[in-house]
Amino acid sequence: MIRGELTRRAEQLSGDRVPFVLATVVRARQPTSVRAGDSAIVLGDGTIEGFVGGTCATSSVRLHSLRVLETGEPVLLRLVPGDPSVQDPDAVDATVVVEHNPCLSGGALEIFLEPQLPAARLVVVGDTPIARAFTEISQAAGYDVLLVAADKAEPRSSDAAVIVASHGSGEERVLVTALSAGVPYVALVASRVRGAAVTAALDVPDELRQQLHTPAGLDIGARTPAEIAIAILAQLVAEHHALPVPASAPVAVRAASATDPICGMEVAVTDATQHLDAPGGRVYFCCTGCRDKYSKRLAGDVGGR
Repeated sequence: MIRGELTRRAEQLSGDRVPFVLATVVRARQPTSVRAGDSAIVLGDGTIEGFVGGTCATSSVRLHSLRVLETGEPVLLRLVPGDPSVQDPDAVDATVVVEHNPCLSGGALEIFLEPQLPAARLVVVGDTPIARAFTEISQAAGYDVLLVAADKAEPRSSDAAVIVASHGSGEERVLVTALSAGVPYVALVASRVRGAAVTAALDVPDELRQQLHTPAGLDIGARTPAEIAIAILAQLVAEHHALPVPASAPVAVRAASATDPICGMEVAVTDATQHLDAPGGRVYFCCTGCRDKYSKRLAGDVGGR
């Protein structure tokens, strides 16, 4: 169970929109150094805060937590002693991952890895009835919405959408910035005539100009600010599910891995993983024990030449 300082740390990360994985031990079979309820936070760089087992268990938690951040889907990680090349019939689907860890002292662990990803951020520009209605509806739908004036808006490539509803105030700069940054959904609330004029005046390549949605929203006959807000949100959702997550999004983690040359275990390639800079390049290990064995072997090879 997450508690105390770890709870405060999770709240801080969530407030800062930093993706992380909450790792919780749900079952521990003796002998093992952890108990059910022990937990840890795993960051995108492989750093682990908290305790969910010894160094060998931690290495597996690190690797699979990074994969969970990559997919966005939780998994139950089952760690059992034995040869990592052996297949386990209990790993019947993607929600259960069985890792045969040759370094475990004998106990088995089950650890639930749950990704904590920041809600998609929407930037809404303008203090107008439509902007306020869209903000309210989008927040109810679970989005993280930033309502800001045009002169304060700074769209980022990680934003899910930028909706400009400022009625002509500073809109061109914001639209150019959002389109150039590669924001997946950029919309301008305007009539067809004004929208076409603004689009033509944007200082961007034609392929980016064509990505601007104006008039914003699906054509459902919306008239009131709330109805227009619903039409915009519907179009945004449709676009979001039709397009892949941009590579620049904050949750895009690529979990590279390597094989421990001593025990054969798969480990994450991160600075937080035990490693050694050898003549042939950096080598990664599951624990300090394997690293020390490799270091001694390497020293023996060099000394014997």
